[in-house]
Amino acid sequence: MSEVVTAVEAVVAPLPAGEGGATRSGAPGEGRAIARAIADYLELSKSRIVLMVLTTTAGGYLLGAAHFDLMLMVNTLIGTALVAAGTNALNQYVEREHDGKMRRTSRRPLPDGRMTPRAALIFSTAVAIIGTAYLVVMVNTLTAVLGAFTLTSYIFVYTPLKRISTACTIIGAVPGAIPPLMGWTAATGHFSAGGWVLFGILFFWQLPHFMAISWIYREDYGRAGYVMTAVSDNDGTATARRAILYSLALLAVSVMPSFIGMAGLGYLIGSTICGVALLAMSIRFFFDRSNKTAMKLFMTSNLYLVAMMAMLGFAAR
Repeated sequence: MSEVVTAVEAVVAPLPAGEGGATRSGAPGEGRAIARAIADYLELSKSRIVLMVLTTTAGGYLLGAAHFDLMLMVNTLIGTALVAAGTNALNQYVEREHDGKMRRTSRRPLPDGRMTPRAALIFSTAVAIIGTAYLVVMVNTLTAVLGAFTLTSYIFVYTPLKRISTACTIIGAVPGAIPPLMGWTAATGHFSAGGWVLFGILFFWQLPHFMAISWIYREDYGRAGYVMTAVSDNDGTATARRAILYSLALLAVSVMPSFIGMAGLGYLIGSTICGVALLAMSIRFFFDRSNKTAMKLFMTSNLYLVAMMAMLGFAAR
């Protein structure tokens, strides 16, 4: 714990005591420094992504639980949040130099110099270890193992592969699809078809989602040395074609809950409508490969995920 405190102090210490109109006691300036440090650690942890992870984890738990246990679900979300935050923070530590080369990420705490690499490493490691241990003690070992696998595969496989092969997109979708499976195993204690269907939905959802964002930021990714389809795809044809193929695969997988007893006719109709809407936007992106259309595909994919999680949650009730 003392090392974490030291890490926080390493961030806030460089601020002048009187900055921002602080009094002799330094209280106002110290308060702002602490608030800024907290904001930087939330940014390091990618708090918005953690919230999305928790949404899918909760969906997996609700669908898998035969009997709802509020405390078990809360403990699952706490442990998952810590592991996800640690993974995101460690990813930023590893990629800090590359982030500095991208306009989109150059203002993150590490490349901007607002946080030391040592502070980020201590924080990310501590949070990930605590989260994994929490899942072991408060949930079950299987869920903790899935969390640990998510971290290790993301950091040690996907992250370095981004500078080697375009296969990184497919590989990276694996750890990204594990949170709902963690929710499922937290509720059931084992793997089963329902959990794997949820994994499949999240797996294929990420792919058109990332095709869109990688096209928008293709120049940034190129500057950072990332090897992705969009970087070498001069006219965007290959990127858009993949978005269509992955949207088709997602549509096929997304209706499966209705065929294995997880959901009924209402979900089948709703998931089909959502899937067709995402597919239509992917097709539109194919015929108009502009950043504007890519952003519409990106936003549509976000709305798709929210709608799907809501329908699955309703089906679980």
